[in-house]
Amino acid sequence: MKILVVEDDRKVAGFIEQGLKEEGYVVDVASDGEEATMLAHVYDYDIILLDLMLPKKNGFQVASELRREGRHTPILMLTSRDAVEDVVRGLDAGADDYLTKPFRFEELIARIRALHRRGGAERLEVLRFGPFELDRLRHSATVDDKKLDLTAKEFQLFEFFMLHPEAVVRRTTLLEKVWDMHFDPESNVVDVHVGNLRRKLLKHVADPRIETVRGVGFALRKATEEAARVAS
Repeated sequence: MKILVVEDDRKVAGFIEQGLKEEGYVVDVASDGEEATMLAHVYDYDIILLDLMLPKKNGFQVASELRREGRHTPILMLTSRDAVEDVVRGLDAGADDYLTKPFRFEELIARIRALHRRGGAERLEVLRFGPFELDRLRHSATVDDKKLDLTAKEFQLFEFFMLHPEAVVRRTTLLEKVWDMHFDPESNVVDVHVGNLRRKLLKHVADPRIETVRGVGFALRKATEEAARVAS
């Protein structure tokens, strides 16, 4: 899951960012409303944690703008203001939930999980492609109903492929979305994890179906007719 944290207090933002990364989330941080809006236009986030009192644009303005544009990303507002009128205004602006500072990190995680379950209007909790099925809530993946034993990073990698079947996915995109890293031409982390994922798929299917597109990246394809005959 990729989360945008919008918080102008660097100490609070750092605390939230570190905690979320330790939970396995990919995190971007914006320190003002304009940066938050820009990032939300460029990237597809699963959840936005949005502070109310921000420089340049406040949280009300950010939420309203995103909703006017038809963006359904769940928004959890974080603020020290707990007056009823602020809660109502935040929800009317497009927030899905509201958490008052100070809060316990365990409660923040619980709220995130709840929003993730509800998701946006177009979110799919179970992804299916050929013999593959991936349950995003239970964090499980199967091939022909046989469970795949994946690490957390392999699951995230497989999830991204399942979200973009047949599409050629660049290594730079995988580094950004799955590892939260900028492109490093010396890094082979993507190739190593794709290789590990292929080997685990090969235990259940004759054709791993994750093709290497030379010089570009990878693509999750349907099985070839020959491989399908071998598998059957």
